[in-house]
This record gives sequence, structure tokens and C-alpha cells, in this order.
Amino acid sequence: MQEKPEIVKLQSVGNLRVTMDDYFNRLKTADETKNKKIVWCTSVGPAELLYSMGFEVYFPENHGAMLGASKTADKYIPTAVAHGFSPDICSYLTSDIGAFLQNETPLQKSGFKSVPTPDILVYNTNQCREVGDWFSYYARYFKVPILEINTPLCINELTPSIIKSVAEQFKEIIPELEKVATQKFDIDKFRETIKLSHDGCVLWRQVLETAKNKPSPINFFDSAIHMGPIVVMRGTQHAVDYYKILLAELQERVRNGISAVPNEKLRLYWDGMPLWYKLSSNAKMFASLDTCIVASTYCNSWIFDALDPADPFESSALAYCKLFIVRADEEKEKVLTNLLSEFSIDGIIYHESKTCPRNSNNRYGLQNRLLEKTKVPFIEIHGDLNDSRCYSEEQSIISIETFIQQLANRK
Repeated sequence: MQEKPEIVKLQSVGNLRVTMDDYFNRLKTADETKNKKIVWCTSVGPAELLYSMGFEVYFPENHGAMLGASKTADKYIPTAVAHGFSPDICSYLTSDIGAFLQNETPLQKSGFKSVPTPDILVYNTNQCREVGDWFSYYARYFKVPILEINTPLCINELTPSIIKSVAEQFKEIIPELEKVATQKFDIDKFRETIKLSHDGCVLWRQVLETAKNKPSPINFFDSAIHMGPIVVMRGTQHAVDYYKILLAELQERVRNGISAVPNEKLRLYWDGMPLWYKLSSNAKMFASLDTCIVASTYCNSWIFDALDPADPFESSALAYCKLFIVRADEEKEKVLTNLLSEFSIDGIIYHESKTCPRNSNNRYGLQNRLLEKTKVPFIEIHGDLNDSRCYSEEQSIISIETFIQQLANRK
């Protein structure tokens, strides 16, 4: 049997490691020296506003993903459950709080004693209501202020009244942030971070769109790792600089015909959260099946290209309300229909994540309506973003292999 060619690893991984290490070192320095105030923020919260006011910004969801990827979440979730948190709620939340209660974190390998101590917490409900409960736990523990931006969910039409309401909430939290921040709000600095965020998001979109090429130079598993800077450094030059490097490498790959999956024959779409504890093994499995997952709902969630420094408040509201997870199913179907066409998708995998219903899009018939509309086949696998006890690997592999064989025969 002829051996399959080796997967060519992205050289930008080295730059990514340096970029992320520098980010955590800035947080560590702020925590130890108190040279800057630290704000905790949700992953699709108002990072641009916070960076513009001189905060170092920490994202507990990023920490939750680290716990999942390090395969330690199962160790911590029972501790949170023992303290009254349901095993059915967000496993980012339960693994993060469980780790905190055990005084453990992957950041200790980088010299942290614990997670960085917040001076204030800010969350946006555009993801789900559970971020409020999550952040409230820490606000009570550290006895620090907590601020909320309340975004409507299931938005169909982005009406002026919705945008105005959210924009006003951005403005309303500024006086409370100023009570903690070391510097007053400056509209020009806010415009600057909005511009940097816009530029970083455009670069991130261009990175993901290189996967429209056949073969694709990047896959979902690469993207889930390389999205780190656009999550935690959105609104900074650091993210812009990194994605210029990654994009250049991917464009070079396209010119040289180097693909993420050496023998790409099928192209899939991944809907829902990653299985963080199975990223590496799933990447190898799909590559062995000559199948590339070229696009995903998850990685596309950080393309805030509606941001406009000329109108920072209204454009922030628009960008954070256009987010896929916020939209009604009618709008989600339009987005997915376009992505399936643009990326030449042969099939869809819907990940039904037990503790993340907001990011599971196969609960109310969308998958069947999309099949009828696009004729693109799909399968559903059951698991969870962090809680591996919800995932049957053997059952899922059988389902995936059978699906891919059917797609191959169909093609």
C-alpha cells in the first residue's frame, strides 16, 4: 500500500506561540506589578473599548478552551458541580470555576500563581445568559464591579432601534469603567482600537477564505488554534501583526499547491463548537480519510468587519449584533447557504454540544431546512465542547467514516 504524504505543518505556529506568550506575559506583569488594571471580558464582549482605556484584558472563555484542549476539564467539572453548578450548563463555566476552586490553571506553567486577579468584569449577553452567571461568581468572590451589555437574541432584522439600544449601553458603561481605569475615556483612542480590530478581523476573514482554494491550505483544526489572537487581542496591533504573517504563509501555500490535507478529496463544513479534547486526533482522522473541514460556524464568529472608526459606538453595536449566534434561524440559514456555496462544501457535520445549546444549530430543524434548500447532506454527532464524558468516540468515528464513504460514492 502506498504511504500517504505527510501533513506539512504551518510554520506560523512558532509566531503564534510567541504572540500568545507575550499576551500572557503582559497579563502576568499587570497582575504582579499592578502597572495596569485588569478587566475580565467575554470573548465577544467590548474588547476594543476596554483596550482603548488602557486595561489588560483577560478572557475566561479562552481559559476554558485551554482546559478543554489540555484534557483536564473532566477533572474540574465535578468540583463545580459539588459547589452547586449543574452539569448541564456551559462546561467552559464549570471547568473554569472547578479549576479555580482547586487553585489550578494551565497558566501556572507560565509562572502564574493563579488566574489574573480582576479589577472589574464586563460581559455581553450576545452569546448566552450563562456568561452573566459565570462572571457574577467571580465578581462576588473578588468583590469587584461587574458591568453588562444586554444584547437581544434571535435577531432577524437589525433594526435601528436595536443598534441604538446596544450602542447606548456601550456608552453607559464608560463612567463605571473610568472609576477603575487608570486613564479617562478618549474617543480618539477608541477609534484607534476600532480600526485595529477592523483590520485584524479583515485579515482573519482573509485567512479563513484561503480555504476556498482547492486544495485548501488550512483546515478547521488549524483555524481553531490560530484564532487565539483575534479572540484575546482584538483591537491591538499584536493581532494585526500576527495575521499578516499567517495570511502570507497561507497565500504562499496556495501558490505552491500545499494543502492542509495532502490528498483532499472531500470538503466538509463543521457547525457548532469544537471538541477541544479531540482536536489533534480528529485532525489526523479526517486527514487519513482525505477529507478537509474547510469552514466552520465557530471560526467565522470573530469576523467583526462592520467596525468603523468613523462611527465607533454604532458600528460596535452593529458588529456585535450581526454575530451569527445572535441571529434568528432565518438569517442563519442565509449565512450557511452562502458559506456552503462559497467553500464548495460536500457535506456538513453538526456537533450537538450538550452544554452549549446556543452554539448547537441542529435543535430546531435548521439542518433539515438547509438540506432541502441546498441538497448538501449532513450528519449529527453528539458530544460537548469540554466535557468529554458526553462524547462517544467509537460511535462518532463509525458515523463519520460511514458518512464520508457515502459522500465519496455520491461524488
